Amino acid sequence: MEVVTSSTKLSQSLASAGLLSDDQLQIGLIESQRSGEALEKSLLRLGFVTEALIKSAEQQLTGSQAIDLGTVLPDSDALQLVPVDIARRFQLLPVSLKNNTLLVAVVDLYNLPAQDRLKATLDSSIELNFALAGEREVAEAIDRFYGFELSIDGIFQEIETGKIDRDNIDPESDYHQPVVRLVDAVLADAVKRRASDIHFEPEAGFVRIRYRVDGVLRQIRSFHMDYWAAIVVRIKVLAQLNIAETRAPQDGQLSLNVSGGVIEYRVSCMPTVHGENLVLRVLDRQKGIVPLESLGLQSRILSELIVSMDRPEGLILITGPTGSGKTTTLYSMLAEKSDERINIMTLEDPVEYPMALLRQTSVNEQVKLNFSSGIKSILRQDPDVILVGEIRDHEAAEMVFRASMTGHQVYSTLHANSAIGALARLRDLGITPAIIGSNVIAIVGQRLVRKLCRDCCIKDASQAVGREAYLSVGCDQCDGQGYKGRVAVMEVLRFTTSLHELVIADATESALLSAAQLGGYTTLSEEALRLVKEGITSMTEVSRVIDFTNITM
Repeated sequence: MEVVTSSTKLSQSLASAGLLSDDQLQIGLIESQRSGEALEKSLLRLGFVTEALIKSAEQQLTGSQAIDLGTVLPDSDALQLVPVDIARRFQLLPVSLKNNTLLVAVVDLYNLPAQDRLKATLDSSIELNFALAGEREVAEAIDRFYGFELSIDGIFQEIETGKIDRDNIDPESDYHQPVVRLVDAVLADAVKRRASDIHFEPEAGFVRIRYRVDGVLRQIRSFHMDYWAAIVVRIKVLAQLNIAETRAPQDGQLSLNVSGGVIEYRVSCMPTVHGENLVLRVLDRQKGIVPLESLGLQSRILSELIVSMDRPEGLILITGPTGSGKTTTLYSMLAEKSDERINIMTLEDPVEYPMALLRQTSVNEQVKLNFSSGIKSILRQDPDVILVGEIRDHEAAEMVFRASMTGHQVYSTLHANSAIGALARLRDLGITPAIIGSNVIAIVGQRLVRKLCRDCCIKDASQAVGREAYLSVGCDQCDGQGYKGRVAVMEVLRFTTSLHELVIADATESALLSAAQLGGYTTLSEEALRLVKEGITSMTEVSRVIDFTNITM
Protein backbone atom coordinates (compact mmCIF):
# COMPACT_ATOMS: atom_id res chain seq x y z
CA MET A 1 0.00 0.00 0.00
CA GLU A 2 1.42 3.39 -1.01
CA VAL A 3 1.97 5.86 1.80
CA VAL A 4 0.62 9.27 0.84
CA THR A 5 2.86 11.93 2.38
CA SER A 6 2.39 15.69 2.46
CA SER A 7 4.98 15.96 -0.36
CA THR A 8 3.00 13.49 -2.47
CA LYS A 9 -0.26 15.36 -1.85
CA LEU A 10 1.42 18.63 -2.78
CA SER A 11 2.84 17.22 -6.02
CA GLN A 12 -0.48 15.56 -6.92
CA SER A 13 -2.14 18.93 -6.39
CA LEU A 14 0.31 20.54 -8.84
CA ALA A 15 -0.32 17.74 -11.34
CA SER A 16 -4.11 18.10 -11.01
CA ALA A 17 -3.81 21.81 -11.71
CA GLY A 18 -1.89 21.06 -14.91
CA LEU A 19 1.31 22.61 -13.54
CA LEU A 20 3.18 19.30 -13.47
CA SER A 21 2.99 16.49 -16.04
CA ASP A 22 2.60 12.83 -15.07
CA ASP A 23 6.05 12.11 -16.48
CA GLN A 24 7.61 14.89 -14.44
CA LEU A 25 5.90 13.66 -11.29
CA GLN A 26 7.17 10.11 -11.89
CA ILE A 27 10.73 11.35 -12.51
CA GLY A 28 10.51 13.42 -9.33
CA LEU A 29 9.37 10.39 -7.31
CA ILE A 30 12.31 8.32 -8.57
CA GLU A 31 14.77 11.11 -7.75
CA SER A 32 13.21 11.62 -4.32
CA GLN A 33 13.52 7.92 -3.46
CA ARG A 34 17.09 7.81 -4.74
CA SER A 35 18.30 10.93 -2.91
CA GLY A 36 16.14 10.70 0.21
CA GLU A 37 15.06 14.32 -0.12
CA ALA A 38 11.49 15.60 -0.08
CA LEU A 39 9.62 15.20 -3.36
CA GLU A 40 9.08 18.93 -3.86
CA LYS A 41 12.83 19.53 -3.44
CA SER A 42 13.57 16.99 -6.16
CA LEU A 43 11.04 18.66 -8.47
CA LEU A 44 12.60 22.05 -7.71
CA ARG A 45 16.13 20.77 -8.39
CA LEU A 46 15.03 19.22 -11.68
CA GLY A 47 13.55 22.55 -12.78
CA PHE A 48 9.99 21.21 -13.12
CA VAL A 49 8.53 23.76 -10.67
CA THR A 50 9.54 27.01 -9.00
CA GLU A 51 9.78 27.77 -5.30
CA ALA A 52 6.96 30.31 -5.62
CA LEU A 53 4.73 27.70 -7.26
CA ILE A 54 5.39 25.18 -4.48
CA LYS A 55 4.65 27.76 -1.79
CA SER A 56 1.40 28.78 -3.48
CA ALA A 57 0.26 25.16 -3.92
CA GLU A 58 1.12 24.26 -0.33
CA GLN A 59 -0.75 27.30 0.90
CA GLN A 60 -3.89 26.23 -0.98
CA LEU A 61 -3.53 22.60 0.10
CA THR A 62 -3.12 23.31 3.82
CA GLY A 63 -5.10 26.52 4.10
CA SER A 64 -2.10 28.10 5.80
CA GLN A 65 -0.87 31.63 5.37
CA ALA A 66 2.19 32.51 3.30
CA ILE A 67 4.62 35.34 3.89
CA ASP A 68 6.91 37.33 1.59
CA LEU A 69 10.10 37.86 3.58
CA GLY A 70 11.39 40.32 1.01
CA THR A 71 8.86 42.87 2.24
CA VAL A 72 8.89 42.03 5.98
CA LEU A 73 10.95 43.60 8.76
CA PRO A 74 11.00 41.17 11.73
CA ASP A 75 10.55 42.46 15.27
CA SER A 76 13.78 42.61 17.26
CA ASP A 77 11.91 41.08 20.21
CA ALA A 78 10.96 38.08 18.07
CA LEU A 79 14.52 37.61 16.81
CA GLN A 80 15.91 37.64 20.35
CA LEU A 81 13.66 34.72 21.32
CA VAL A 82 15.24 32.27 18.84
CA PRO A 83 19.03 31.72 18.67
CA VAL A 84 20.58 32.01 15.20
CA ASP A 85 21.91 28.43 15.26
CA ILE A 86 18.35 27.06 15.67
CA ALA A 87 17.04 29.38 12.95
CA ARG A 88 19.69 28.15 10.50
CA ARG A 89 19.47 24.47 11.43
CA PHE A 90 15.70 24.25 11.13
CA GLN A 91 15.22 26.85 8.36
CA LEU A 92 12.89 29.21 10.20
CA LEU A 93 12.70 32.90 10.98
CA PRO A 94 10.81 34.54 13.88
CA VAL A 95 8.85 37.44 12.40
CA SER A 96 6.66 39.07 15.04
CA LEU A 97 5.53 38.72 18.67
CA LYS A 98 2.01 39.96 19.38
CA ASN A 99 -0.27 39.09 22.27
CA ASN A 100 2.18 36.39 23.36
CA THR A 101 1.93 34.69 19.93
CA LEU A 102 5.11 34.27 17.89
CA LEU A 103 4.73 34.25 14.11
CA VAL A 104 7.44 32.08 12.55
CA ALA A 105 8.24 31.79 8.82
CA VAL A 106 9.08 28.17 7.99
CA VAL A 107 10.08 26.24 4.89
CA ASP A 108 8.26 23.05 5.93
CA LEU A 109 5.00 23.11 7.89
CA TYR A 110 5.37 19.41 8.70
CA ASN A 111 8.84 19.56 10.25
CA LEU A 112 7.79 18.33 13.69
CA PRO A 113 11.33 18.09 15.14
CA ALA A 114 11.82 21.78 14.32
CA GLN A 115 8.55 22.70 16.02
CA ASP A 116 9.41 20.60 19.09
CA ARG A 117 12.84 22.22 19.38
CA LEU A 118 11.31 25.66 19.00
CA LYS A 119 8.78 24.96 21.75
CA ALA A 120 11.53 23.69 24.03
CA THR A 121 13.51 26.89 23.45
CA LEU A 122 10.64 29.27 24.15
CA ASP A 123 8.71 30.01 27.28
CA SER A 124 5.72 27.67 27.65
CA SER A 125 3.34 30.66 27.69
CA ILE A 126 4.22 31.63 24.11
CA GLU A 127 1.92 30.34 21.38
CA LEU A 128 3.27 29.53 17.93
CA ASN A 129 1.81 30.48 14.57
CA PHE A 130 3.53 29.36 11.33
CA ALA A 131 3.61 30.92 7.86
CA LEU A 132 5.09 29.45 4.69
CA ALA A 133 8.15 30.98 3.05
CA GLY A 134 10.62 29.87 0.39
CA GLU A 135 13.86 28.15 1.39
CA ARG A 136 16.04 30.78 -0.23
CA GLU A 137 13.92 33.59 1.24
CA VAL A 138 14.40 32.22 4.76
CA ALA A 139 18.16 31.75 4.36
CA GLU A 140 18.62 35.28 2.97
CA ALA A 141 16.47 36.77 5.73
CA ILE A 142 18.47 34.99 8.43
CA ASP A 143 21.67 36.42 6.96
CA ARG A 144 20.12 39.86 6.70
CA PHE A 145 18.56 40.12 10.15
CA TYR A 146 20.81 38.00 12.33
CA GLY A 147 24.07 39.15 10.75
CA PHE A 148 26.67 37.14 8.90
CA GLU A 149 27.79 33.84 10.32
CA LEU A 150 31.23 34.43 8.83
CA SER A 151 33.05 37.70 9.53
CA ILE A 152 35.96 38.44 7.20
CA ASP A 153 37.50 40.94 9.60
CA GLY A 154 37.12 38.56 12.53
CA ILE A 155 38.73 35.68 10.64
CA PHE A 156 41.67 37.84 9.54
CA GLN A 157 42.15 38.81 13.17
CA GLU A 158 42.25 35.13 14.10
CA ILE A 159 44.85 34.45 11.43
CA GLU A 160 47.00 37.40 12.47
CA THR A 161 46.82 36.73 16.21
CA GLY A 162 46.56 32.95 16.13
CA LYS A 163 43.56 33.19 18.46
CA ILE A 164 40.34 31.49 17.30
CA ASP A 165 37.11 33.37 18.04
CA ARG A 166 34.93 30.46 19.12
CA ASP A 167 31.80 32.65 19.18
CA ASN A 168 31.91 33.00 15.39
CA ILE A 169 32.11 29.25 14.76
CA ASP A 170 28.98 27.17 14.37
CA PRO A 171 29.34 24.44 17.04
CA GLU A 172 28.10 21.81 14.58
CA SER A 173 30.58 22.73 11.84
CA ASP A 174 34.20 21.75 11.32
CA TYR A 175 35.41 25.28 10.57
CA HIS A 176 38.34 25.15 12.97
CA GLN A 177 40.80 26.27 10.28
CA PRO A 178 40.55 30.06 9.78
CA VAL A 179 41.68 29.84 6.13
CA VAL A 180 38.80 27.46 5.35
CA ARG A 181 36.31 29.90 6.84
CA LEU A 182 38.00 32.89 5.23
CA VAL A 183 37.64 31.49 1.71
CA ASP A 184 33.97 30.63 2.32
CA ALA A 185 33.42 34.07 3.85
CA VAL A 186 34.86 35.90 0.82
CA LEU A 187 32.90 33.73 -1.64
CA ALA A 188 29.66 34.28 0.27
CA ASP A 189 30.32 38.00 0.80
CA ALA A 190 30.82 38.51 -2.94
CA VAL A 191 27.40 36.98 -3.64
CA LYS A 192 25.73 39.15 -1.01
CA ARG A 193 27.31 42.26 -2.57
CA ARG A 194 26.06 41.20 -6.04
CA ALA A 195 29.61 40.79 -7.40
CA SER A 196 30.07 39.15 -10.79
CA ASP A 197 33.80 38.45 -10.31
CA ILE A 198 36.24 38.07 -7.41
CA HIS A 199 39.89 39.05 -7.97
CA PHE A 200 42.74 37.83 -5.74
CA GLU A 201 45.72 39.90 -6.91
CA PRO A 202 49.20 39.31 -5.42
CA GLU A 203 51.60 42.26 -5.28
CA ALA A 204 55.19 42.45 -4.00
CA GLY A 205 54.33 42.11 -0.30
CA PHE A 206 50.55 41.84 -0.07
CA VAL A 207 47.46 40.48 -1.79
CA ARG A 208 44.56 42.67 -2.90
CA ILE A 209 40.94 41.44 -3.02
CA ARG A 210 38.65 43.22 -5.47
CA TYR A 211 35.03 42.58 -6.45
CA ARG A 212 33.49 43.56 -9.77
CA VAL A 213 30.09 44.98 -8.82
CA ASP A 214 27.83 46.38 -11.53
CA GLY A 215 30.73 46.21 -13.99
CA VAL A 216 33.19 48.23 -11.88
CA LEU A 217 36.06 46.80 -9.82
CA ARG A 218 36.17 47.80 -6.15
CA GLN A 219 38.91 46.98 -3.65
CA ILE A 220 37.48 45.17 -0.63
CA ARG A 221 40.63 44.74 1.44
CA SER A 222 44.24 43.62 1.32
CA PHE A 223 46.28 41.22 3.46
CA HIS A 224 49.89 40.14 3.96
CA MET A 225 51.48 37.82 1.43
CA ASP A 226 52.28 35.31 4.21
CA TYR A 227 48.67 34.03 4.13
CA TRP A 228 48.36 33.80 0.34
CA ALA A 229 49.86 30.34 -0.17
CA ALA A 230 47.33 28.68 2.16
CA ILE A 231 44.41 30.54 0.55
CA VAL A 232 45.52 29.54 -2.97
CA VAL A 233 45.76 25.88 -1.92
CA ARG A 234 42.28 26.01 -0.35
CA ILE A 235 40.69 27.46 -3.50
CA LYS A 236 42.56 25.01 -5.74
CA VAL A 237 41.38 22.07 -3.63
CA LEU A 238 37.77 23.26 -3.87
CA ALA A 239 38.11 23.76 -7.64
CA GLN A 240 39.86 20.40 -8.10
CA LEU A 241 43.00 22.00 -9.55
CA ASN A 242 46.57 20.75 -9.28
CA ILE A 243 47.97 22.36 -6.12
CA ALA A 244 51.54 21.46 -7.13
CA GLU A 245 51.32 23.34 -10.46
CA THR A 246 52.21 27.03 -10.01
CA ARG A 247 53.80 27.90 -13.36
CA ALA A 248 50.99 27.17 -15.83
CA PRO A 249 47.45 28.59 -16.11
CA GLN A 250 44.65 26.39 -14.77
CA ASP A 251 40.86 26.54 -14.98
CA GLY A 252 38.32 24.86 -12.71
CA GLN A 253 35.04 25.36 -10.94
CA LEU A 254 33.48 24.95 -7.52
CA SER A 255 30.06 25.21 -5.87
CA LEU A 256 28.97 26.81 -2.61
CA ASN A 257 25.58 27.00 -0.90
CA VAL A 258 24.91 30.68 -0.21
CA SER A 259 21.65 31.94 1.27
CA GLY A 260 19.82 28.74 0.42
CA GLY A 261 20.95 28.66 -3.22
CA VAL A 262 23.80 26.86 -4.95
CA ILE A 263 26.28 29.31 -6.48
CA GLU A 264 28.80 28.18 -9.10
CA TYR A 265 32.24 29.78 -9.36
CA ARG A 266 34.47 29.50 -12.44
CA VAL A 267 38.07 29.64 -11.27
CA SER A 268 40.94 30.94 -13.42
CA CYS A 269 44.50 30.73 -12.11
CA MET A 270 47.27 32.67 -13.89
CA PRO A 271 50.96 32.82 -12.86
CA THR A 272 52.35 36.37 -12.46
CA VAL A 273 55.69 37.81 -11.30
CA HIS A 274 54.35 38.07 -7.73
CA GLY A 275 52.58 34.73 -7.55
CA GLU A 276 49.40 33.12 -8.82
CA ASN A 277 46.59 35.53 -9.69
CA LEU A 278 43.09 34.09 -9.14
CA VAL A 279 39.85 35.33 -10.69
CA LEU A 280 36.54 33.68 -9.84
CA ARG A 281 33.46 34.31 -12.00
CA VAL A 282 30.29 34.16 -9.87
CA LEU A 283 27.40 32.32 -11.53
CA ASP A 284 24.09 32.47 -9.69
CA ARG A 285 22.02 30.17 -11.87
CA GLN A 286 18.77 31.06 -10.11
CA LYS A 287 19.24 34.67 -11.22
CA GLY A 288 20.89 33.99 -14.55
CA ILE A 289 17.79 33.74 -16.77
CA VAL A 290 16.00 37.08 -16.93
CA PRO A 291 12.65 37.23 -18.79
CA LEU A 292 12.93 39.35 -21.91
CA GLU A 293 10.31 41.80 -20.67
CA SER A 294 12.31 42.26 -17.42
CA LEU A 295 15.45 43.57 -19.11
CA GLY A 296 14.16 47.14 -18.79
CA LEU A 297 14.07 47.74 -22.53
CA GLN A 298 12.12 50.53 -24.20
CA SER A 299 8.88 49.17 -25.68
CA ARG A 300 10.02 49.93 -29.26
CA ILE A 301 13.33 48.09 -28.76
CA LEU A 302 11.53 45.11 -27.20
CA SER A 303 9.08 45.05 -30.11
CA GLU A 304 11.96 45.07 -32.63
CA LEU A 305 13.55 42.11 -30.86
CA ILE A 306 10.33 40.09 -30.81
CA VAL A 307 9.60 40.81 -34.49
CA SER A 308 13.13 39.66 -35.37
CA MET A 309 12.75 36.49 -33.31
CA ASP A 310 9.54 35.64 -35.14
CA ARG A 311 11.47 35.20 -38.40
CA PRO A 312 11.75 31.43 -39.03
CA GLU A 313 15.28 31.42 -40.42
CA GLY A 314 18.37 33.60 -40.55
CA LEU A 315 20.96 35.01 -38.15
CA ILE A 316 20.53 37.28 -35.12
CA LEU A 317 23.80 38.71 -33.79
CA ILE A 318 24.48 40.29 -30.39
CA THR A 319 27.52 42.59 -30.39
CA GLY A 320 29.45 44.34 -27.68
CA PRO A 321 32.63 44.07 -25.59
CA THR A 322 33.25 41.49 -22.87
CA GLY A 323 30.96 42.08 -19.90
CA SER A 324 28.27 43.92 -21.84
CA GLY A 325 25.51 41.40 -21.04
CA LYS A 326 25.44 39.61 -24.39
CA THR A 327 25.02 36.16 -22.80
CA THR A 328 22.17 37.35 -20.57
CA THR A 329 20.32 38.78 -23.57
CA LEU A 330 20.83 35.59 -25.58
CA TYR A 331 19.52 33.40 -22.76
CA SER A 332 16.51 35.69 -22.34
CA MET A 333 15.74 35.40 -26.05
CA LEU A 334 16.12 31.61 -25.99
CA ALA A 335 13.90 31.38 -22.91
CA GLU A 336 11.28 33.31 -24.87
CA LYS A 337 11.64 30.87 -27.80
CA SER A 338 11.80 27.71 -25.68
CA ASP A 339 8.91 25.37 -26.38
CA GLU A 340 8.32 21.62 -26.46
CA ARG A 341 7.52 21.91 -30.18
CA ILE A 342 10.99 23.08 -31.25
CA ASN A 343 14.52 21.73 -30.80
CA ILE A 344 16.97 24.35 -29.51
CA MET A 345 20.64 23.37 -29.45
CA THR A 346 23.57 25.42 -28.18
CA LEU A 347 27.35 25.37 -28.46
CA GLU A 348 28.98 27.47 -25.74
CA ASP A 349 32.35 28.13 -24.13
CA PRO A 350 31.41 27.11 -21.48
CA VAL A 351 27.74 26.45 -20.65
CA GLU A 352 27.04 28.98 -17.88
CA TYR A 353 23.33 28.51 -17.18
CA PRO A 354 21.70 25.12 -17.86
CA MET A 355 18.14 25.53 -19.17
CA ALA A 356 15.33 23.02 -19.48
CA LEU A 357 14.41 21.93 -23.05
CA LEU A 358 17.75 23.16 -24.43
CA ARG A 359 20.42 20.72 -25.60
CA GLN A 360 23.56 22.53 -24.45
CA THR A 361 27.14 21.59 -25.31
CA SER A 362 30.45 23.09 -24.18
CA VAL A 363 33.28 23.38 -26.66
CA ASN A 364 36.22 21.15 -25.77
CA GLU A 365 39.50 21.65 -27.61
CA GLN A 366 40.98 18.51 -26.02
CA VAL A 367 38.60 16.34 -28.06
CA LYS A 368 38.73 18.74 -31.03
CA LEU A 369 35.19 20.00 -30.43
CA ASN A 370 35.42 23.66 -31.40
CA PHE A 371 32.75 26.02 -32.71
CA SER A 372 33.13 25.06 -36.38
CA SER A 373 33.20 21.27 -35.85
CA GLY A 374 30.46 21.53 -33.22
CA ILE A 375 28.11 23.32 -35.64
CA LYS A 376 28.59 20.52 -38.17
CA SER A 377 27.52 17.97 -35.55
CA ILE A 378 24.56 20.09 -34.37
CA LEU A 379 23.23 20.29 -37.94
CA ARG A 380 22.87 16.51 -37.86
CA GLN A 381 20.74 16.71 -34.68
CA ASP A 382 17.59 18.04 -36.39
CA PRO A 383 17.68 21.51 -34.76
CA ASP A 384 15.16 24.31 -35.25
CA VAL A 385 17.12 26.99 -33.38
CA ILE A 386 20.90 27.07 -32.88
CA LEU A 387 22.94 29.18 -30.48
CA VAL A 388 26.66 29.54 -31.19
CA GLY A 389 28.40 31.21 -28.27
CA GLU A 390 30.76 33.34 -30.31
CA ILE A 391 31.96 33.89 -33.88
CA ARG A 392 35.74 33.99 -33.49
CA ASP A 393 37.22 33.17 -36.87
CA HIS A 394 36.43 32.66 -40.57
CA GLU A 395 35.66 28.95 -40.20
CA ALA A 396 33.14 29.51 -37.41
CA ALA A 397 31.56 32.46 -39.27
CA GLU A 398 31.23 30.37 -42.41
CA MET A 399 29.52 27.53 -40.51
CA VAL A 400 27.14 29.94 -38.74
CA PHE A 401 26.00 31.41 -42.05
CA ARG A 402 25.74 27.97 -43.60
CA ALA A 403 23.38 26.96 -40.77
CA SER A 404 21.28 30.10 -41.30
CA MET A 405 21.08 29.40 -45.04
CA THR A 406 19.72 25.87 -44.51
CA GLY A 407 16.46 26.77 -42.81
CA HIS A 408 17.59 27.36 -39.22
CA GLN A 409 17.29 30.34 -36.93
CA VAL A 410 20.75 31.03 -35.52
CA TYR A 411 21.83 33.21 -32.59
CA SER A 412 25.44 34.21 -31.90
CA THR A 413 27.70 36.93 -30.53
CA LEU A 414 30.40 38.98 -32.21
CA HIS A 415 32.92 41.46 -30.84
CA ALA A 416 32.16 44.76 -32.58
CA ASN A 417 31.74 48.37 -31.47
CA SER A 418 28.22 48.81 -32.83
CA ALA A 419 25.46 47.05 -34.73
CA ILE A 420 26.44 48.68 -38.04
CA GLY A 421 30.13 48.19 -37.23
CA ALA A 422 29.46 44.42 -37.05
CA LEU A 423 28.97 44.37 -40.82
CA ALA A 424 32.57 45.44 -41.41
CA ARG A 425 33.71 42.86 -38.86
CA LEU A 426 31.87 40.09 -40.74
CA ARG A 427 33.45 41.18 -44.03
CA ASP A 428 36.82 41.14 -42.27
CA LEU A 429 36.12 37.50 -41.33
CA GLY A 430 35.65 36.67 -45.00
CA ILE A 431 31.85 36.72 -45.33
CA THR A 432 30.73 38.39 -48.57
CA PRO A 433 28.18 41.26 -48.53
CA ALA A 434 25.76 39.12 -50.57
CA ILE A 435 25.71 36.37 -47.95
CA ILE A 436 25.48 38.88 -45.08
CA GLY A 437 22.62 40.80 -46.66
CA SER A 438 20.67 37.66 -47.55
CA ASN A 439 20.86 35.94 -44.16
CA VAL A 440 21.09 38.43 -41.29
CA ILE A 441 17.78 39.09 -39.54
CA ALA A 442 18.99 41.64 -37.02
CA ILE A 443 22.12 42.88 -35.26
CA VAL A 444 21.90 44.03 -31.66
CA GLY A 445 24.47 46.37 -30.13
CA GLN A 446 24.56 46.38 -26.36
CA ARG A 447 26.24 47.92 -23.30
CA LEU A 448 25.46 47.79 -19.59
CA VAL A 449 25.29 50.95 -17.50
CA ARG A 450 24.81 51.32 -13.77
CA LYS A 451 21.47 52.60 -12.49
CA LEU A 452 21.35 55.52 -10.09
CA CYS A 453 20.48 54.55 -6.54
CA ARG A 454 16.90 55.70 -6.05
CA ASP A 455 17.51 56.34 -2.33
CA CYS A 456 20.21 58.98 -2.76
CA CYS A 457 20.38 60.39 -6.32
CA ILE A 458 19.66 64.10 -6.69
CA LYS A 459 18.61 66.26 -9.62
CA ASP A 460 21.31 68.61 -10.90
CA ALA A 461 19.64 71.91 -11.73
CA SER A 462 22.93 73.46 -12.90
CA GLN A 463 23.03 71.44 -16.11
CA ALA A 464 20.78 71.45 -19.15
CA VAL A 465 18.38 68.56 -19.54
CA GLY A 466 20.07 65.86 -21.56
CA ARG A 467 23.44 66.40 -19.93
CA GLU A 468 23.83 65.57 -16.22
CA ALA A 469 20.12 65.47 -15.31
CA TYR A 470 20.78 63.51 -12.09
CA LEU A 471 23.83 63.02 -9.91
CA SER A 472 24.97 60.03 -7.89
CA VAL A 473 25.58 60.62 -4.19
CA GLY A 474 26.06 57.40 -2.21
CA CYS A 475 24.27 55.96 0.81
CA ASP A 476 24.02 52.79 2.90
CA GLN A 477 21.58 51.21 0.44
CA CYS A 478 24.12 51.35 -2.42
CA ASP A 479 27.20 50.78 -0.26
CA GLY A 480 28.27 54.37 -0.84
CA GLN A 481 28.57 53.97 -4.62
CA GLY A 482 25.62 56.08 -5.78
CA TYR A 483 24.59 53.30 -8.16
CA LYS A 484 22.74 50.04 -7.61
CA GLY A 485 22.09 47.47 -10.34
CA ARG A 486 22.54 47.78 -14.09
CA VAL A 487 20.36 48.23 -17.14
CA ALA A 488 21.01 47.35 -20.78
CA VAL A 489 21.47 50.09 -23.37
CA MET A 490 20.52 48.49 -26.66
CA GLU A 491 20.31 49.31 -30.35
CA VAL A 492 18.50 46.92 -32.70
CA LEU A 493 19.37 47.07 -36.38
CA ARG A 494 16.56 45.06 -37.94
CA PHE A 495 17.15 44.22 -41.59
CA THR A 496 14.33 45.51 -43.77
CA THR A 497 14.17 44.91 -47.53
CA SER A 498 15.89 48.21 -48.28
CA LEU A 499 18.63 47.51 -45.75
CA HIS A 500 19.18 44.03 -47.21
CA GLU A 501 19.67 45.58 -50.65
CA LEU A 502 22.11 48.22 -49.38
CA VAL A 503 24.24 45.60 -47.58
CA ILE A 504 24.33 43.37 -50.68
CA ALA A 505 25.40 46.43 -52.69
CA ASP A 506 28.22 46.99 -50.13
CA ALA A 507 26.97 50.48 -49.22
CA THR A 508 28.93 52.73 -46.85
CA GLU A 509 28.19 52.83 -43.12
CA SER A 510 26.75 56.35 -43.41
CA ALA A 511 24.32 55.21 -46.13
CA LEU A 512 23.29 52.22 -44.01
CA LEU A 513 22.81 54.44 -40.96
CA SER A 514 20.63 56.91 -42.87
CA ALA A 515 18.45 54.12 -44.25
CA ALA A 516 18.12 52.48 -40.83
CA GLN A 517 17.16 55.77 -39.14
CA LEU A 518 14.37 56.28 -41.68
CA GLY A 519 12.94 53.01 -40.34
CA GLY A 520 13.09 54.22 -36.72
CA TYR A 521 16.53 52.89 -35.74
CA THR A 522 18.16 54.64 -32.77
CA THR A 523 21.84 54.34 -31.89
CA LEU A 524 23.39 53.30 -28.59
CA SER A 525 24.26 56.91 -27.76
CA GLU A 526 20.67 58.06 -28.40
CA GLU A 527 19.30 55.29 -26.20
CA ALA A 528 21.82 56.17 -23.50
CA LEU A 529 20.77 59.85 -23.53
CA ARG A 530 17.16 58.75 -23.14
CA LEU A 531 18.07 56.88 -19.96
CA VAL A 532 19.87 59.98 -18.67
CA LYS A 533 16.86 62.22 -19.35
CA GLU A 534 14.57 59.75 -17.57
CA GLY A 535 16.81 59.81 -14.50
CA ILE A 536 17.67 56.10 -14.72
CA THR A 537 21.41 56.74 -14.96
CA SER A 538 23.81 59.67 -15.17
CA MET A 539 25.76 61.25 -18.00
CA THR A 540 28.98 60.42 -16.18
CA GLU A 541 28.06 56.73 -16.16
CA VAL A 542 26.99 56.41 -19.81
CA SER A 543 30.13 58.28 -20.90
CA ARG A 544 32.16 55.59 -19.17
CA VAL A 545 30.97 52.88 -21.58
CA ILE A 546 29.75 54.74 -24.70
CA ASP A 547 31.77 57.06 -26.95
CA PHE A 548 30.02 60.43 -27.37
CA THR A 549 32.94 62.08 -29.18
CA ASN A 550 31.08 62.54 -32.47
CA ILE A 551 27.63 63.17 -30.96
CA THR A 552 26.05 66.61 -30.83
CA MET A 553 23.99 67.11 -27.65
